[in-house]
Formats: sequence, structure tokens, C-alpha cells
Amino acid sequence: MIERGRSPMGSRFQTLANLTLPPTATVRDALQAIDQNSTGIVLVVDEHQRILDSMTDGDLRRAILGGRTLDCGLAELMDRPERQQRPRPITVTPETSPADVLSLMKRYAVQQVPVVDQQGTVLGMHTMRALVPDLDDGLEAVVMAGGFGSRLRPLTEDTPKPMLKVGDRPLLEHIIKGLRTSGIADVRVTTHYRPEVIHGHFGDGSQFGVNMDYVHEDEPLGTAGALRLLERPERTMLVMNGDILTNVDYRRMKAYHEECRALMTVAVRAHETYIPYGVIQERDGIVVGINEKPTIVHFVNAGIYMLDPRAFEYLGDNGRMDMTDLIVRLMDEGQTVASFPVTEYWLDIGHHDDYMRAQVDIQQGRV
Repeated sequence: MIERGRSPMGSRFQTLANLTLPPTATVRDALQAIDQNSTGIVLVVDEHQRILDSMTDGDLRRAILGGRTLDCGLAELMDRPERQQRPRPITVTPETSPADVLSLMKRYAVQQVPVVDQQGTVLGMHTMRALVPDLDDGLEAVVMAGGFGSRLRPLTEDTPKPMLKVGDRPLLEHIIKGLRTSGIADVRVTTHYRPEVIHGHFGDGSQFGVNMDYVHEDEPLGTAGALRLLERPERTMLVMNGDILTNVDYRRMKAYHEECRALMTVAVRAHETYIPYGVIQERDGIVVGINEKPTIVHFVNAGIYMLDPRAFEYLGDNGRMDMTDLIVRLMDEGQTVASFPVTEYWLDIGHHDDYMRAQVDIQQGRV
């Protein structure tokens, strides 16, 4: 539950609910707390509620990319040398005016500032979103819905894959709902196969709480090539495949993208491969170790992307181009491509087994 405090100057801040955790808590606990407090951060405190460290959503996801698991303790992350060298979090008192808090946020490029008393005990948190409630997140979305869905035939013989029903509504309707929940109001849908089915269901999107328009591909241009049909955006753009069922909060992904100062951020998902043998480690023909029946973790492309407007300069002028081609081109040109690990529910509905799993997951309330 989110509660609010008010200082004598009228400054509103969020109180302690789901904002603080002890060092014994885990990465999983911290991500759940951030999901509940909607601030993008959790404070690690001692037994007197005094700040030891702060963990943003981005900090936690980078730890996962670095090999930490969801069950890793926050104390382990705090002990890393690079974190010990970081300055302590900026704090204010309840008497600090909203104007001064906003000034601090701009000066230090932060979205959250903890509120503490004279003893350093945490009282709550100021957030940019609470201080400037009309702040535009500056995010629009493109959903790629033009594929044939060949691997799901015969289900897709007359129906575009994004319009297959998952539960009681089309998959694309679940996607639109997720975008709206993340505060995205402007959605473009690229179409090719059976576009009239999509147009007929969604229209201008007003019945679904968004503004929708459509870009038709006369011939398939690829997931990146289709973006050439759009005007270059003036703000960050979310691009996602139209066959993804997920609970990702796209505002968190955008914040991560901005933290990384990347031209492109790719959502990635951990994929485990079990090897049912002892894996020999050798050097110059000599066995130096053995790893018995290991599980290897790789991060795979999750089909969701954040693009800085400058990324559009690398799309080229013609020909088919997929997002994987754009990733390679950006890297070849020395541009930053970041990876955002998805810990939330995610399912790529590419095969019949995936489609059946989606039905079960919807029925059981997993998404």
C-alpha cells in the first residue's frame, strides 16, 4: 500500500511501505518491493532504519547479468568494490521544499530522493513522478504484427498470429493492455498478413484506452526494416514483437535504457541448458577441472527493444532488415547496445506448445 507524508512546506513524499529492506533480503525480494512501491528503487537499511545503500531496478538487473541469481543476498551486492566506492545516497529532511528537492534531482540526475530525520532514520521517499505528476514519460510504442505465423498453422490460416485468442481475448489485446498499464498512450501497429482482422477489432484504439494507427508493409521488410515506414521519432520508442505475452513494466526498461545511455536496449531472458554429463575443463591437453552435470545460463533475445531516435540513422534505405541486423550494425559502428534482463513473466508464442502454455498461464493467473 502506498501512503503519503507531508512536510511543513507541503512537500509530499511516499512513506515506508515496501521502500526498505534489510541486507539479508534477496534480489528477488528487492524486485518484488520495487514492483509494489512503484518508485524504481529500494533502500537497504540497518535495524534502526538508517540507510546503508540503495538499489535501483537497474542495479538489480545488472547484477543478474553479472551472474547473480534472484536468491542472491543484497549484502553480497553491497560488498562489491564498485558499490563500496559509490557516494552515499542523497537525502533530504521533511522540511526540504519541493523546489529544492527537484533541484537536487536535476543536479544529480536521479528520480528518487529519500527523506530522513535528524538521526538519519528513513521516513519516506520523494519521487519525480509524485512531484511532477504531469511529467510525460516520452514513450511511444510500435508492435510488429505483420508475420504469417506459419509455425502455428492451421490456427493462423485465417487469423494473424497476434489475433489468436489467449484466454478470452486476442494476444494483441493483452499486449495493448500491458502498454497502457505502463502509461503508453500512442501505439502503432505494423501489418502485412490479414491486416483487416486487426483493424476491424481495434479501430482507432479508443475503446482500449490508447491511440492506435497502422503502418502496412506491402512486402515483409523485417522487424527493423518496417521502421523505415515511420517518421523518425522525436522521443524514445518501444518496439516489440506481436507474439509476446509478458508483464514487463516498460517504464522500468526505459529508465534502464536511459541509465545505460544506449542507442538501443534489448530485452533478454535467461535460458538454461542442462548438460547431463561431467564437463571437462582442460588446458593444453591436461585436465584442470570437472563440472559435473552443469546448467549453463545464456541470455536470449526477448523480442522487446528500446530505441533512441538516433538509432533510426542506422536502418539503411532499403532491403530486409531484422532487429538482429540492427544490433550488429550498431555494435560495428561503436554504438552502445544495452541488455535488459526480464525477470517478469514472459512467453514467446511461436509454437503450438507455447500457445497451449499461454492458455494455461492465463487461466491460472500467472499473467
